[in-house]
Amino acid sequence: MAFLFKRNPKTPQDLIRALNEQIAKLDLGGDNIKKYQDECARYLKQIKVILHGDDENDPQPDQISLLAHEVYSTDCLYNLIYNLKKLDFDSRKDVVILFSTLLRRQIGNASPTVEYLINGKPEILIWLIKGPESSETGLVCGQILRDCIKFEVINRFILVNPLFWNYFKYVQSPVFEIATDAFVSLHDLVTTHKKLVSEFLANNYDNFTTSINQLIQSNNYVTKRQSVRLLAELVLQRQNQYFLNRYFDDTNNLKLIMLLLSNKSKNLQIEGFHIFKFFVAKPKKSQRILDILIKNKENFIAFFQNFNITSFNDSNLIDERDYILTEIQKLPDIERIN
Repeated sequence: MAFLFKRNPKTPQDLIRALNEQIAKLDLGGDNIKKYQDECARYLKQIKVILHGDDENDPQPDQISLLAHEVYSTDCLYNLIYNLKKLDFDSRKDVVILFSTLLRRQIGNASPTVEYLINGKPEILIWLIKGPESSETGLVCGQILRDCIKFEVINRFILVNPLFWNYFKYVQSPVFEIATDAFVSLHDLVTTHKKLVSEFLANNYDNFTTSINQLIQSNNYVTKRQSVRLLAELVLQRQNQYFLNRYFDDTNNLKLIMLLLSNKSKNLQIEGFHIFKFFVAKPKKSQRILDILIKNKENFIAFFQNFNITSFNDSNLIDERDYILTEIQKLPDIERIN
């Protein structure tokens, strides 16, 4: 059995170089493709042992440092992402572990992998952003991307990139798993770093509102509901004040939310209510918003008097409904508008 060990790289640097060599051979294809995949899998398993140890050995910081340096200097992460489709299923999972572990690695206050991704090889982030375009590797790319998003500088990089807006298309993918995963990524991108998101929403109000409203009008129930819930989460954030002021002064938004209240789905009605209540409760309403509320006052009263939400067993929800009903009843009758 001794001959087997001769094939094993002796150092972390050798291991990364050997992995890169096998990745390059994947392009050759042919009858040996399975052999090259198996070799990649073997080396990735050994890398995982260096990073996390095994039953016999604990991870050694100096070995991890050598491995990480070689990963950066040889663009191993780029090679792995670019050739992700050619790796087998287990190897793709190991790539996720490699990324996740290196992202968490810090030297003092510095995050070398984050620095590498932003300033050294941003093409990796571009590939990850485009992940949902592949049904084979989209879920893996999504998982890695969300680990990257935990770092504000990467989150900012993605939000200012025009490719970010593709996520409003990705969440409508006919492949359910891809659409669902893309929505998780979209959610994290616009909720994780509150101050950053507040600036983004303020600078991109028109594009974002148009995009989210299109999703809310989707014929797909899951897309519609997820979109409304995301919007409801954003309007609860006080940091988004500029966005909120514009959103709740926009009559198109009010009309769209009113349609949700009339939806046959009780769940969508509830989701819509969580946004509608802010139009009513806002202390300083624009005249155009006020006119619509007054014009529909009787309809609103009839609706909320019959808005049966007891099945949700939520006393706060009942209190909110009663409060909004009271506020609507306080509105002037339509004859008194002038």
